[in-house]
Amino acid sequence: MIEFDGVYHKFSTKTSELQVLKNLSFYVPKSGFSAIIGPSGCGKSTVTKLVAGLIKPYNGRVLLNGEMVQTPRSNIGMAFQNPVLLEWRNILQNVMLPLEIVKNNLTDLQKKERARELLNLVGLIEYENNRPSELSGGMRQRASLCRSLIHQPEVLILDEPFGALDAFTREDLWLTMSRLRETGSFTCLIITHDIREAIFLADEVIVLSGRPATNQFSIKTEKENNDNLDQLYTPHSTKLLNILREQIKLARKNEMVER
Repeated sequence: MIEFDGVYHKFSTKTSELQVLKNLSFYVPKSGFSAIIGPSGCGKSTVTKLVAGLIKPYNGRVLLNGEMVQTPRSNIGMAFQNPVLLEWRNILQNVMLPLEIVKNNLTDLQKKERARELLNLVGLIEYENNRPSELSGGMRQRASLCRSLIHQPEVLILDEPFGALDAFTREDLWLTMSRLRETGSFTCLIITHDIREAIFLADEVIVLSGRPATNQFSIKTEKENNDNLDQLYTPHSTKLLNILREQIKLARKNEMVER
């Protein structure tokens, strides 16, 4: 599980200090899937860096399974808006990369089998020998998701992984993410600007206020399932969408007042 306990964070510049997070507290249960949304520049990506142990909070605690996060951890997988695949490696080799870094007892054959299982799950098995430049943007992002899960992380962090894609590809990858979740056992935190994406994928949506960001609002999505896109057009999802849109408007308004 992921827990933020009264987290404050700031960045120092040559002339001043920029307060980014202020008394931020939230909890993602084991095997849960939470989404964080909020105004641009409010500190959402800072949250992912704190979870990953890439930076330490100025004050407060970030915990994974009850242990304070102070350094980068091998039990975390990450996927970003830019898939950053290595062009000199084929897709299979790109997916296997974390297994060269994270300590494991797998044989070369077992590593390939695990990579191929994931590629088959996302519909890329026939492209395992292709170079990244030979694939579309959506296909490269699928490969990136496979790479983030190859070492079977306990926690998966998604930092706007579908933000640069067209609407149709983005929706297709929402379904892909749902399939990956069904076959794996991981706790997931996604940062997104897309409210529909947050509603479709997450069990809970957390709205951050304007900078310095703190908890403004959170809501359980309480969906019946997430194996098709039709649920986004139900009265329940429409209600969630309107509630979250109003919360984003409020966050932006309050941010302007504070500045």
